[in-house]
Amino acid sequence: MSESKGKIAVLTSGGDAPGMNAAIRAVVRTGIARGYEVYGVRRGYNGILNKELSLMTFHDVSEKLQHGGTFLFTARSAEFGEEAGKQKAAGICKELGIEALIVIGGDGSFTGAKNLSKYGVNVIGIPGTIDLDIAYTEYTIGFDTAVNTAMEAIDRLRETSNSHERCSVVEVMGRSAGYIALWCGIANGAEQIILPEKFDNNYDKLIEQIRNNRKSGMTHQIIINAEGIGHSYGLAKRIEEATGIETRATILGHLQRGGSPTARDRVCASVMGAYAVDTIVKGGRNRLIGYKNGHVYDIDIEEAFSIQKSIDDYEYEVAQILDARCDYSK
Repeated sequence: MSESKGKIAVLTSGGDAPGMNAAIRAVVRTGIARGYEVYGVRRGYNGILNKELSLMTFHDVSEKLQHGGTFLFTARSAEFGEEAGKQKAAGICKELGIEALIVIGGDGSFTGAKNLSKYGVNVIGIPGTIDLDIAYTEYTIGFDTAVNTAMEAIDRLRETSNSHERCSVVEVMGRSAGYIALWCGIANGAEQIILPEKFDNNYDKLIEQIRNNRKSGMTHQIIINAEGIGHSYGLAKRIEEATGIETRATILGHLQRGGSPTARDRVCASVMGAYAVDTIVKGGRNRLIGYKNGHVYDIDIEEAFSIQKSIDDYEYEVAQILDARCDYSK
């Protein structure tokens, strides 16, 4: 057996996202194929502090990519949030001889990675979040599965809303980003979409449009409400009191994070995971992996953090035209 090129480690951090297991699998198998020892870190950054690392084999990641969640687990770490905790984690990485740490997660996880890089740890990030809110990449692992899960649930809600001739307020995840809400709004043909990036708190205009829709013959209506707006139960009550239309709120919540990942998430996660290892092979330091113009690429972590992201104006305009509702951004 040839001598190992070195040690790399992989962890998942922050909220789980379908496809994370596929990314871990790709990191492990590609790492082994490239001659590295690959260690799995359990429970995110907390696992580094507690030295919960184990050497992974080719077979340790078998039968994993079709499952949601993360088999390495994820956890918050108050200790890592402190400067002393970051220094300790960096020291442990050096003590264990970790050449590079691959972090699969969202913007919070990448902030932790960037902090570790300042103490000499070579970090490589893979975007794993259902929110699609990371600016430097056009795609994040888990988004497609989350949107499809929400879409199927909203299709079912529309059927019962139609039966009862009611208005349904459906809250989808995304924290302060409205990408899941926008995509579900288009995919489900929602009558209204409320996005944190576009909504100006003009609820009177929203309610008036609901009245007008009912007058025009709509027997039921679906309102997609982004998590960044929230207060869906209060909104449903407000609509019912103002219009007399029976209104119910449904918060889809964490079911959007679960379930078997779609083909897109499995493939994207696998390619990104392999690319992360090959970035290390090429000597890359402190890089984030992403998709741009249909291709996987890597970018300096500091540069990535300087990029801003916003809702696609044309997609939003299309949603308004197709759903025949008011433009709440005006």
